[in-house]
Amino acid sequence: MTVSIPESLLLTAHGSADPRSAAVTHDVAEQIRLQRPALNVRVAFCEQNTPNLRDALGAVDGPAVVTPLLLASAYHARVDIPSLIAESGVDVLQADTLREDPRLVEVMRARLAELDITPRASDLGVLVVAVGSSRPESNARTATLAEALACGTRWAGVQVAYATGPNPSVSDGLELLARRGARRMVLAPWFIAPGRITDRVAGIARAAGIPMAAPLGAHPLVAETVLDRFDEAVEARAAA
Repeated sequence: MTVSIPESLLLTAHGSADPRSAAVTHDVAEQIRLQRPALNVRVAFCEQNTPNLRDALGAVDGPAVVTPLLLASAYHARVDIPSLIAESGVDVLQADTLREDPRLVEVMRARLAELDITPRASDLGVLVVAVGSSRPESNARTATLAEALACGTRWAGVQVAYATGPNPSVSDGLELLARRGARRMVLAPWFIAPGRITDRVAGIARAAGIPMAAPLGAHPLVAETVLDRFDEAVEARAAA
């Protein structure tokens, strides 16, 4: 039996009322096209933006891979996207989420470097701020970012906090870093794009006089990680 190898990547983001979020998704798609010009790259959203994934699936004209532009395996990745794929009836695979990929940690380092943060700043506390999940195992994976980001630095500490959901909160995280001896702080958002949540976190940072790095954004390493997830799905199809 001949197995159809997908040649289309359907980059699927959460969707947001904030136009900056959709803009970053399109910019990531363009980075993917630059890295792999022969690949047919399309954009879709789970909610709030167009094209909606349901409509985008209806327009698929051959084997494709729905590749989430999502960091964690939360509701959209585990429930929403699989349901829409099943309803569509088209020959579509679903790739994994980006997870705590080392390349994304490198992007976070680059965003901190934009604030002149160096690995040698021994008085520095870095607070990684992520979206919390109702799944403890997801939060446990996110928490591993602290050790990954701190590796090779002299920082006083790196702490993961959550903008929504579980503890520690942003304020709690800053307090934990102060207890570890950090005399100055910086916030590092574990978000792909800016939006209402990152704006709220930035407000907390401004009120405390603490700088905040930019989200990961449309960095080439973000696009490379997306392509890696696409390739994993394609290889699994070929091996089936």
